[in-house]
Amino acid sequence: MAIRSAQFVKAVTGTEGLPELQLPVVAFLGRSNVGKSSVINSLVRVKKLAYSSNTQGRTTAINYFCINKSVYFVDLPGYGFAKLSRDRQEKLGKQISWFVGESSVPFRCFVLIVDAEIGLKNSDHATYALLADTGHRIVLVANKADKGKQNDVAKNVLTLRTMFPEATVVRYSAKTGEGRNELLSILLEDKD
Repeated sequence: MAIRSAQFVKAVTGTEGLPELQLPVVAFLGRSNVGKSSVINSLVRVKKLAYSSNTQGRTTAINYFCINKSVYFVDLPGYGFAKLSRDRQEKLGKQISWFVGESSVPFRCFVLIVDAEIGLKNSDHATYALLADTGHRIVLVANKADKGKQNDVAKNVLTLRTMFPEATVVRYSAKTGEGRNELLSILLEDKD
């Protein structure tokens, strides 16, 4: 399925104000600076739809984008080592937990983005456990597959597939487009 339209809908900063239109939701999350916004932009082929920054922790709201007028792509705040105060990090963590557990949101799946070069961190394990505990479908995206030593990238992708056999794992590069068609076919398939 091709992307025909992509537009920003709204930013949700608390636990209220979710879009009224009930479309399936594909939620993207990952550590700060793992490339969530870059993955979204590469999928829809719009360079600045989701704001991408070199500054860690730039996304501090739950950002909704309407894709093909039939599904929301949702960019969640990053977790981990963002240069934010501890209080602000705790608030963002609570907001993510609230959103993941929100029963009124018609989730299609969660896209957990990890760094293919660096591999899994403890915060990635904890986030995966949160998603698994709530029963959501999880797609693991090993982003930045074009960087670093390719043996390390291949090893990290294999580790993901071995540790999480119930999840779909996609090797991805927002820069080169590797994995784009595979990921789009997973995210846009009509399961509703």
